[in-house]
Amino acid sequence: MSSYKSFAVIGAGAIGLPIAGALAVAKDVSVVLLSRPGSSAKTVPSSVKVVQVDYNDAAAVAAVFKEHKVDVVLSTITTAASAAQKSLVDAAKLAAVKLFVPSEYGLPTEGYNDGPMGEKNQIAAYLKSSGIPSTRIFVGLFTEYIPWLVDYSNGGKIKVVGNSEAPLSFTSVPDIAGFVAYVLTNLPSSELEDRILRLEGDRSSFNGIATQFKTSIEHVDSITGEAGEIKTSLQRKMNVGAGSTGWDAVKNAEGTGSNAAGSANALWPGHQWKSIKEVHNL
Repeated sequence: MSSYKSFAVIGAGAIGLPIAGALAVAKDVSVVLLSRPGSSAKTVPSSVKVVQVDYNDAAAVAAVFKEHKVDVVLSTITTAASAAQKSLVDAAKLAAVKLFVPSEYGLPTEGYNDGPMGEKNQIAAYLKSSGIPSTRIFVGLFTEYIPWLVDYSNGGKIKVVGNSEAPLSFTSVPDIAGFVAYVLTNLPSSELEDRILRLEGDRSSFNGIATQFKTSIEHVDSITGEAGEIKTSLQRKMNVGAGSTGWDAVKNAEGTGSNAAGSANALWPGHQWKSIKEVHNL
């Protein structure tokens, strides 16, 4: 049984709000949601306390953690701001937080040194050097974001940069939020501290996605339009196998055992993970 009773969720975005909501329905726990000063008001369960604070002010953030006797910090800030997590780690250390769940929720980042994925891996190293136990959670791509990634709304085809056969991991937002809440409120700390948890709600290739969406593949040199650079970069990483949550960037191969894609699914026994077809009503 978990010993964690108080949680602080950092960020009220696409994954932060669902995680805060999933934690809020757990028994005998408290949840505080931290957002940046001036951010728009969010609709949250009445039991969730919302506090606006400058993430870069470690002392101010630590004061919030101490006030709410926070056991676990869950960072969900965006990839573009992932470097800002260092001040959150400093705040967690000042407040003697028991566990830190850094902002991963994407492709595996272990073994990377450069770019946004390298920054996330560096945060994991910083947590270790700070003496704070951590849990990293790799989910692949949010299943809901498939149309966004392949520019589906622009022509109704699956636009692919390079390899359309590489295996890809997808996990839906409700499944991610539910899993996070379940393991943090049910598992003992020994099963969570300094662990990497690899989820996979469904597995497919771009070819398989095209089949499910009843459309065709369009091979392109890059994805254009809004966030085109980000989509292109993601697809290029996926081309080599990094789209699987079991990917080992050091060995350039799929992991096995506890390092395999979806190996952490078993930590939520009896749960039925949402498929691509279910999420998109195909």
